Amino acid sequence: MIVQKQSIEQLQQELESLRREVNELRTAQAAHHAQSELLENLVAMARSSSEKEVLTATLKNTMDLSTRLTGAQRGSLFIYNSHGAVVNSILTRDGATPEESTKLIGLVLKDGLAGWVSRHRKIGLIYDTEKDDRWVDLPNQPYVVGSALAVPILRGDRLLGVITLLHSQSEHFTPEHAHLMEVTADQIALALENVQLYTKLDTTKKALENELEKGKQIQKDFLPEKLIQPPGWEIAAYFSPARDVAGDFYDAFELPGGYIGLVIADVCDKGVGAALFMALFRSLIRIFSGQIQLQESDVVNAEFSKNCPINPHQADYLAEIDALKAVSLTNNYIAKIHCQLCMFATMFFGVLNPQTGVLTYINGGHEFPIIIGKEGIKKRLSKTGPAVGMMENVKFKVEQVQLEQGDILLSYTDGVPEAHSLTGEFFKEKNLLALVEQPASSVDALLKRVEENLWLHIGEAPQFDDITMLAVRWVD
Repeated sequence: MIVQKQSIEQLQQELESLRREVNELRTAQAAHHAQSELLENLVAMARSSSEKEVLTATLKNTMDLSTRLTGAQRGSLFIYNSHGAVVNSILTRDGATPEESTKLIGLVLKDGLAGWVSRHRKIGLIYDTEKDDRWVDLPNQPYVVGSALAVPILRGDRLLGVITLLHSQSEHFTPEHAHLMEVTADQIALALENVQLYTKLDTTKKALENELEKGKQIQKDFLPEKLIQPPGWEIAAYFSPARDVAGDFYDAFELPGGYIGLVIADVCDKGVGAALFMALFRSLIRIFSGQIQLQESDVVNAEFSKNCPINPHQADYLAEIDALKAVSLTNNYIAKIHCQLCMFATMFFGVLNPQTGVLTYINGGHEFPIIIGKEGIKKRLSKTGPAVGMMENVKFKVEQVQLEQGDILLSYTDGVPEAHSLTGEFFKEKNLLALVEQPASSVDALLKRVEENLWLHIGEAPQFDDITMLAVRWVD
């Protein structure tokens, strides 16, 4: 009999242990489902909703999940900031005004169960609200509360919130409910932390987008709002940045003596850094070409005397030569002051005499501009020096070409021949040359033709590089 009694007791112990294991398994499974549901809802909302909508939906999902797990009839949820102040809430009482809500929250946090939980950072289980001092009836409460369960939502030492669940019957909530909510609270904390992280990231993203938009506008202001049109000449440009800001730039501006400065350049790299240097290069070229006497050096003068095919004492060409010294001065400034950044730009800078059609130029490592006559391509303007800004005191040779009436000068950056299709195929220079061989009634018509064919080639592919073109025509 004693052996039989011991066997029964052992069996009962084993059954009780098995029951606890099953309950633990069910609790863990419920917590896992809670985590999956909350995170899935968060991801779904984050893809298509605003910051406020994501937070509101997460709070509602948290409340719905908690009432479903415990069989609660209603509940409230308070969310705290890092300073311990309530910043968001879902109240048990629907339709309360903001003033009423503030008053109710203050009362609950001072004398009620939620306040007790927030101060002690542990679960509050009330079997019977009439027998527990931690429960406080609210003014004009339109519902009956017999039992309550409040759970702190913790992430490490930080209190993220308190969720309070209510039922009209006493002893509805059990220690099993409390344990289940304690485990689930970890998953709720993770979801709320993700919402807060998303909110911070979204705020940062918006701030960054605003800054990029400002940068985009500033860069746009650096480019000519309206290109000058000297009498008897057409000047047009096409510009399409691959990102919000670009490293390409073009310019056309008046110089002393009635000359026209024509610039197209491509700063190495992409994005914000390239855009900042684009602004620097553009400003230096303008300043040095128009105010050269204030900035020139003996080294620059000596190099130009050796590399210029024109007698520098001929008064007719002094302005052109002086303006082109801007390339060497810009090169030396970038190479000396910003050498640690290894930033440089390929650049074509031409000085046009609109009266004679003579173009005096430097091609610093840039794509070869094309001169197109009535019968097709007449000439390519090859490199006369390295990229600008790579090293100090390099030589830039000055060249000259005579344009004739009807001729078009087309310059462009490498974003044109290297434009990618969806399969990764380049647009290629040969296709560009075939397009410009065909007669064009104006520079606008020529640029439009190239633009349309470029985008036909690119198709649905993302734009790989900035695309810039500058065209000048001596009208018949």
